[in-house]
Amino acid sequence: MAERETSRDIDQAASDWTARLDRGPLTAQTEEVFQAWLRGDPRRKGALLRARALSLMSESAQALGPGFDPVAFEAPGRPARSPLSRRQALAWAGGAAAVGALSALGVGVSAAGAVISTERGEIRLAPLKDGSTVLLNTQTRIRVRYSRGERRVTLLRGEAYFSVARDEQRPFVVEVDGRRLSTAQAGFRVRKLDADPVDVLVNQGRVDVAGLNLTALASRVALTANTQLVLSGPTERPRPAGPEAVTRELAWRDGKLAFEGESLSQAAAAFGRYSDTRIQIRDPALAREPVTGLFAANDPAGFSRAIARVFDAQVEQDGDRVVLTRGGPQGGRAHQEVFVTK
Repeated sequence: MAERETSRDIDQAASDWTARLDRGPLTAQTEEVFQAWLRGDPRRKGALLRARALSLMSESAQALGPGFDPVAFEAPGRPARSPLSRRQALAWAGGAAAVGALSALGVGVSAAGAVISTERGEIRLAPLKDGSTVLLNTQTRIRVRYSRGERRVTLLRGEAYFSVARDEQRPFVVEVDGRRLSTAQAGFRVRKLDADPVDVLVNQGRVDVAGLNLTALASRVALTANTQLVLSGPTERPRPAGPEAVTRELAWRDGKLAFEGESLSQAAAAFGRYSDTRIQIRDPALAREPVTGLFAANDPAGFSRAIARVFDAQVEQDGDRVVLTRGGPQGGRAHQEVFVTK
């Protein structure tokens, strides 16, 4: 009689499979082995979900570049934080998996499609019934419709990262602003914000982009790993995205915002997506200063304190406003406010 696997054995196998999936699509033979492993023990799917959640967190914690020093952006007087242990990371991943499993109970039960959403500042992991997962960023709303021939998700607003389980017979399709993003297996992010064109970033596998009219073959574009495409019109072209750029773009999956040369006003707008607190800049020259670093998305006040130290500015908090000034109350020039409301 074969000895029953221990939970430790299953967790180790799930970690190994996650690493193989992260390297790219499986071959047909390896995919059969993988699916057979998933079917072999009911505990394995949960272990795989925990391992994938841990992988998401670890990936977004990679270095942002050779010149980045997170210590320079700590709030004054704040005690140093110890590194996250593997045990703590696994506990976080298990919690995320449990919450996600509860979220999945309603997915696919309605003919009109299940709607999953997040509020301002909320990030939510939702496993889908085929083994795929979707991580929803702040203020995001999707509709999920699965059928025998297609796994379809509509991104209604916001930003989501899709980690798609392989299925050659049933494509995974994301519909957004009149486009179809189709794949058999991939990891990719789609962002749809009110003021900006739709932005697609693929970091694993391949995603085919086409219009909803599938007969328009000439308009189809294939995106491979580490490729980004802004859906801005007929002249749009994919462009490569290096590993550091991908890490910055996906830092939100760990509750972070990463900047590499964006203006302070752009950074303030990004914080406005995650908090009701608004950053008000009373000096146009300060608003144009470039910002580089990694920050907690839900801490605009801490970000503003770090900015004040770096750019020799003053920071005051007035209710739900954080006010940045430089060179005295008039900013050293005619008084003008830059108030980010996005």
